[in-house]
Amino acid sequence: MYVSKHHQLHDRDAIHALVESHPLGAWVCHVRDGLIANHIPFFLDRTRGAHGTLIGHVARANTVWRQLLPDTPSVVMFQGTQSYITPNWYPGKAEHGKVVPTWNYVVAHAHGTARVMEDPDWMLGMLNQLTSSQEAHQVSPWRVGDAPAGYIEKMMRGIVGIEISIDRLEGKLKASQDEDMQDRQGTVRGLLSSTGEQAQAMAAMVQSVMAGDAVSSTCGPATLTTTLRA
Repeated sequence: MYVSKHHQLHDRDAIHALVESHPLGAWVCHVRDGLIANHIPFFLDRTRGAHGTLIGHVARANTVWRQLLPDTPSVVMFQGTQSYITPNWYPGKAEHGKVVPTWNYVVAHAHGTARVMEDPDWMLGMLNQLTSSQEAHQVSPWRVGDAPAGYIEKMMRGIVGIEISIDRLEGKLKASQDEDMQDRQGTVRGLLSSTGEQAQAMAAMVQSVMAGDAVSSTCGPATLTTTLRA
């Protein structure tokens, strides 16, 4: 992934927060027939490995797990907040006209080698972690144990586990850091006046980066991590 010096995101906690708040990953790997992509919700175990470990599952009918080549690298892409930015929001448009549209976004790429997991205990643990992480904010969280054990066992026979120990993490935060300050402020005003959760979330992100002295590579990790979770 190309990342300019303005848009580098090195803070691991911030990248982890992005993965946890946007867990549906686009998993791309090389199989016998070439590249294949799948969209998989992952649980990030921060405690395992240098950069964490991703765990999830695919349908047993999905042939990707049978086609995986040994020691073949994978990448999982997690897309966070994104929004189109119109130059109409820039004061610079009226002053000199040297402005163009752009797109703000934040993404994380997790690189590692995928392993197929079929051990029943591992599978049940994975399902519990995935479910608990997503049900945590429910008023009355659903738990795997709420369903009949025989039913869960039957459902588990239809899936195969995937585990990816992360060898390398990449983060990119494009939040108007390379624009003039007045144009960045105009971007925030424009986003706040727009409808939709993405625009509002991006406004908060641009503000967070501005508050943290935006051009730094970490972009104010504590504040930014909170913003990425929002």
